[in-house]
Amino acid sequence: MIFGVLGWCAEILWTGFCSFLMGDNALTAQTYLWMFPIYGLAGLSMPLFLAFRRYCPLWQRIGVYVLAIFTVEFVTGWLLQTLTGVCPWDYGESFFSVMGFIRLDYAPLWAILGLFFERVTLFLAERGWVRE
Repeated sequence: MIFGVLGWCAEILWTGFCSFLMGDNALTAQTYLWMFPIYGLAGLSMPLFLAFRRYCPLWQRIGVYVLAIFTVEFVTGWLLQTLTGVCPWDYGESFFSVMGFIRLDYAPLWAILGLFFERVTLFLAERGWVRE
């Protein structure tokens, strides 16, 4: 639940910021109901966040997080497209798009999100809500 809500909030902030850059002073933002369970999948990775934090240097963790997010984004986008006929996000217009499901130029954003989710996991572990 925590990662679903945090993911939604991050997406709303990001899309609002992008709309501002496009000249929308209303800061119009959006997300999709599908994104809640997709971002929520990060909650299943909490033990991995803790293990990676302990045994892997920062640059390796960043690489793992980016690859994991790209994988989840591609697979869930493909599944939604296959099962419902629609993928809520369409990166097809971007030069960096892979089949419209992921954008390679988003790697820095996914690195930041992965490190943010790692930090949230540590916060929860320090309070005894997650076991190391």
